[in-house]
Amino acid sequence: MNAVGKVPPVEKAYRSRFVDIDGIRTHYLEAGEGPVVVLLHSGEFGGCAELSWEYLIPRLAERYRVIAPDWLGFGQTAKIHDFEGKRARMIAHMARFLAVLAIGRASFVGNSMGATFLLQISAEQHPGFAIERLVAISGGGWMPENAARKRLTDYDGSMDGMVGILQSLFEDSVWHDDVDYVRRRHALSITPGAWEAVAAARFRSPHAPERKEFGQADATNYEAISVPALLIAGAEDKLRLPGYAAEVAKRIAGSRVAVIPSCGHCANIERPDVVGDLLLDFLAEKARHPVPA
Repeated sequence: MNAVGKVPPVEKAYRSRFVDIDGIRTHYLEAGEGPVVVLLHSGEFGGCAELSWEYLIPRLAERYRVIAPDWLGFGQTAKIHDFEGKRARMIAHMARFLAVLAIGRASFVGNSMGATFLLQISAEQHPGFAIERLVAISGGGWMPENAARKRLTDYDGSMDGMVGILQSLFEDSVWHDDVDYVRRRHALSITPGAWEAVAAARFRSPHAPERKEFGQADATNYEAISVPALLIAGAEDKLRLPGYAAEVAKRIAGSRVAVIPSCGHCANIERPDVVGDLLLDFLAEKARHPVPA
């Protein structure tokens, strides 16, 4: 860290843009030129493309055209939640985003929710995603419903509640000790519609059967993933079980795993130096071993 008790400074080397996707105002970050890399952010309260990728975009943009959209309901994208099919609606919106921006074959990197969705999209061979290579950071596998998860799902919109979220996401205490960073995260989590859009996933009619988002069996057909895949895990991830990434990788032909010591759930934020090296090495391999169109 650059200063005691302070998170690293950010180099804002990206452009903020908006595009209309079938009547939905959609926000994304863009930087660099070259082959396209799409970054899919995590899904905690206040989560967005900028928070997830602000440390990695400048480095990736030296070699690639980087596109980092805000998921439907997150960041500066419209705060819409589909009560009939949250995941399906979010993925369909993202597929339309890629189509409107004319993004064809690309490499994809996801963190947490973004990584889990990315693995599922690849396993399902979704026609709206032409995935050349994928990197999943803290995604996939069984997701335990533990105390750390409860701090995320039970967020009450308070500053103390945001400290709890950051304690669950990161291993290094600086991320919840830095008051300015906590305030920034908190402010993004309580913008109009932001809390409601995320909390809506747990709303339930008294007439509907109880459903749980976590602590359930992972039904993803990882064996169907046929593109080169890299799974990155934090050794101290409080939201996953030790060894989960290796178990997932066993089911994806030719995949590999990188476990980062002294790191939590968001290695893209907590250890962007290590993750940047891993991404650049992995993405550069396509020049030597191209994937047939």
